[in-house]
Amino acid sequence: MQVEMDRVDYITETALTIRDTRRRTTVPKAIVDRLELENGDKIRWIMFDDKSIVITKVKNGFSED
Repeated sequence: MQVEMDRVDYITETALTIRDTRRRTTVPKAIVDRLELENGDKIRWIMFDDKSIVITKVKNGFSED
């Protein structure tokens, strides 16, 4: 995936925890703050055929974009 660095606002890495059938990762505080995420909010994961991923906030069934 090609990334236009002048459009990048934040980059970080988080760890994945797998326990039995549960998979968890932490949403970084900077992302939570920037997207104004609150407890119970949904996020949408979109994976492309090149295995790149886009994650967006979902509100009322629609993306905030």
